[in-house]
Amino acid sequence: MDATLIQSKFDKLGARAKVRPLVQNRWRQAAGPVVIDIGSDRRGEFFDIQAADHANVEVLDVQPRDRHLLLMVRQPAERPGLPDTKDKFLCGHDERHWFVAGVPEAAPVSSVVTAKEALKPELVRNLESGKKGKRKKRHRRKTETFVRQGEWFFLPAPGVPANEKLVLQHEPLRRGRGKPHVCESLYRVGGTTVYVCGQYPNGLTEKERKALLKRNTAAAKWNWTAMQRDPTVFVRGKVSHADHATIYLHGWHRVAMNTENQSRAMESVAFLD
Repeated sequence: MDATLIQSKFDKLGARAKVRPLVQNRWRQAAGPVVIDIGSDRRGEFFDIQAADHANVEVLDVQPRDRHLLLMVRQPAERPGLPDTKDKFLCGHDERHWFVAGVPEAAPVSSVVTAKEALKPELVRNLESGKKGKRKKRHRRKTETFVRQGEWFFLPAPGVPANEKLVLQHEPLRRGRGKPHVCESLYRVGGTTVYVCGQYPNGLTEKERKALLKRNTAAAKWNWTAMQRDPTVFVRGKVSHADHATIYLHGWHRVAMNTENQSRAMESVAFLD
């Protein structure tokens, strides 16, 4: 791994990168041979890349004007005859901050453009399929198909028969422990009921929660909140987030999240917005 070369690629974006040996953290064990974080010091934000000795980190594509690059981490196969493991990360700048997103392994990705396509929800890709026009225009934050804020895509959904009694006001939309995107009006349909608390931000089903309470009776005192996992979600009105410009949605829009949560590589990303 050529740390100086990697840093020079990030320099082209106007970003700083610190590349150093992987340091195991007793409070947060590394899931793989690399940990990528967005750090901050007196000079501002930087990409903090920690890599084990056996991991080869390289930059596959750099787009300075777009302020994005595609990073690949290759590690040797565990046994002879098996292919090497390749994890890819899209690193770049989105509105106000630098970010890193793991790219799904199933997608044939070799450039920034194809990484962005792979990170789009399947629902968005299906709607765009067959449409003419330059692919780069489809990566703007607002197109005829969607409005995007961070990892969330909002697709126009006129005619949604929302029950106004079930419409929630100023409702948070979040992924794990990330900062919430607050929606002026939100309507959920379907999904699975889960119970969320600080110890389990992604939630437990009723069965999983009961099993936990049997093992640990003190867990009953944790601040549990009932929420819906994987419902069909619609929002309208103002959507705000601390790190993004506020957007305004006229009429109901269906919500879809990008595909980074489908990526094995995302286990190496320490930063969540």
